[in-house]
Amino acid sequence: MFAKLPGLIRIPLALLLLALNILLHVTLLFAFTLVKVIVPLRVARLACSRVLVVIAESWIGVNNILFGVFTRIRWQVEGLDGLRRDGNYLVLSNHQSWVDIPVLQKVFNRRIPFLRFFLKSQLIWVPLLGPAWWALDFPFMKRYSKEALARHPELQGKDREATRRACEKFRHMPVSVMNFVEGTRFTPAKHDAQSSPYRHLLRPKAGGLAFVFDAMGEALHAALDVTIVYPQGRPTMMDLIAGRVRDIRVHVRELPIDAALVGSYDEDTAFRGRVKLWVNTLWSEKDAQAERMLMAADAAPTGD
Repeated sequence: MFAKLPGLIRIPLALLLLALNILLHVTLLFAFTLVKVIVPLRVARLACSRVLVVIAESWIGVNNILFGVFTRIRWQVEGLDGLRRDGNYLVLSNHQSWVDIPVLQKVFNRRIPFLRFFLKSQLIWVPLLGPAWWALDFPFMKRYSKEALARHPELQGKDREATRRACEKFRHMPVSVMNFVEGTRFTPAKHDAQSSPYRHLLRPKAGGLAFVFDAMGEALHAALDVTIVYPQGRPTMMDLIAGRVRDIRVHVRELPIDAALVGSYDEDTAFRGRVKLWVNTLWSEKDAQAERMLMAADAAPTGD
């Protein structure tokens, strides 16, 4: 019903309800975070962490309902059979748009452990969302550039140590950690600048992936290879909210994580080669999968 309202009414109403949903759930998050910070007992803090996840999943669930009510998206999702709420997953996805994040949240919410992203340390200062991510134990990464390491060699390895400490808490709870291996959103300009060998993807950053493997280690039992395509073209968040996105296709496959993928990327040449081979093979398969999905979308009958 709401999806058929005129845009001048539908879009402001959708934005208002999304904003109210943020305010409601962030307020609840902050209330339980305060308890978690104040109470020194470990068992109480673990209990608060579980409550915070329930609140976050509710937040995502309401967002999913709103998008379902205000849009008319045709979803095609494959590969969700066998996923576990008590598993520990590394989720690897191509990255085309900020819409990827609500798509991943819709696909995986309450099917696997709550999805957390590795975030740049500066993002903790984003109003409302930064503190919320901190409260939900999102791992914040502090990466040093080659130039900074050249000027301050004592910083070598500090980023890995900080991320390992941030991930230690995941030893006590099921976790799904998200990593956009390309490191940035796809655009034709970036694709051309990289001379990417893939048709639909940017070059993967093997070092960033190795960093996650090194930080999480044996805490992870499987990787989820996720391919997202938008047959109508890469959308913006406003396209999603305005109901201009009509077709989203997602393919998921579960992959084992070989113990040989855990090691020191900077110091071990053989290990670095193994990681690069693994991720480049994965990306070639993902590119072919994206092509098949787009061809299937082109061949599918159109209709409202």
